[in-house]
Amino acid sequence: MSALFAALLLLSLAAPPAQAADPVSSCKLSGTTGWTDEGQDTDYNVFQRPTGTKRVIMLFVDFPDAAATETTSSDADRLTPAADWMWNASYGKTWLAITQHNAWLRMPKKSTEYGFERGFSHETHEAYIKDAVHKADPSVDFSRYDMVYVVATKNAEAIPFTPTYVYAPGTAGVTADHVTVKWAVTFGQDIWSWGYKIVAHETGHTFGLPDLYAFDTGTDMHRHVGGWDVMGKIGGKGPQYFAWHSWKLGWTPDTQVVCRATAGSDTVYLSAVEYGSYTKMAVIKTSPTTAYVVESRRGVHADTDVCSTGALVYKVDTSVSTGSGPIRVMDANPNATPSSGCHPLDDAPYWVGQSFTDRAAGVKIEVTAADGYGETVRITKS
Repeated sequence: MSALFAALLLLSLAAPPAQAADPVSSCKLSGTTGWTDEGQDTDYNVFQRPTGTKRVIMLFVDFPDAAATETTSSDADRLTPAADWMWNASYGKTWLAITQHNAWLRMPKKSTEYGFERGFSHETHEAYIKDAVHKADPSVDFSRYDMVYVVATKNAEAIPFTPTYVYAPGTAGVTADHVTVKWAVTFGQDIWSWGYKIVAHETGHTFGLPDLYAFDTGTDMHRHVGGWDVMGKIGGKGPQYFAWHSWKLGWTPDTQVVCRATAGSDTVYLSAVEYGSYTKMAVIKTSPTTAYVVESRRGVHADTDVCSTGALVYKVDTSVSTGSGPIRVMDANPNATPSSGCHPLDDAPYWVGQSFTDRAAGVKIEVTAADGYGETVRITKS
């Protein structure tokens, strides 16, 4: 027996070959919150299907106490670049076909009478949308559109933030031209802070995505995911949607997912999520509602400003409701001081030689190699 053959035999005996990955369907988690969550079973009787062309009518409104002094186009310019951004972030799967109704619609009430405050009711929001739609109805055929964007003049300080409206089935809702307005976003003064990425965030809610920032802000409202994913910090450094979200939305097919739901190991090359090809994510299922995900991030396309690159690891929990941390990023460098302008989690990715372990869940994720386009990782479930 040659020395080389003997060495190979010893290696094969010491390290049995990895089990084949499990069927991808084994790693799909069901939602349990009854609303926007991280489950794969989005209710499209309520939410909007996230692929294809979404026909949007953009309305512009001002008020008796806050007349517009700017042009509608200046407001639109803050928002319409979202169409290209969404197209690229979805790998060409979703296009926002935005039509602008370039006229100021005078609302029947003062801006201060619409009750815009955090936590305001669905009915209060609906009343605002109803007024805008009815003002536009004589000159807009709403049957041609899937979604409505309502943009308030920058002079309306009483409309400070941007919420999403999803029609509640079985209610009267807002109707025009024999159709019900099922999805709408009403844009407030925060567009002048966030710009067009707020469109990606709020439209994501119409697709069934939850908020990843903390509603209970505490000392840090972005403590769950930092600047990763536009559903968290809208102005974050890494706004590209998590691979889990891309999978949930149908932008990443099952063929680009590796699943480990039973005991075993897999060595996987992950192409960075900013690119559209090859394997995008490895999932380790840990319970009917939880899983760990690892994906690769690079400073390109939507993520040109990222503070760090590498293998990003996070936990998904579909039993956790929106705003309570349904995704939580695992920090590879918890003691590091973030660079200027970066959140402490923005340097969370794991590099070659680093590993993540959750002993209680029997999970280990090791980064074994990297190149300019992604990482090779070894995932193990015991």
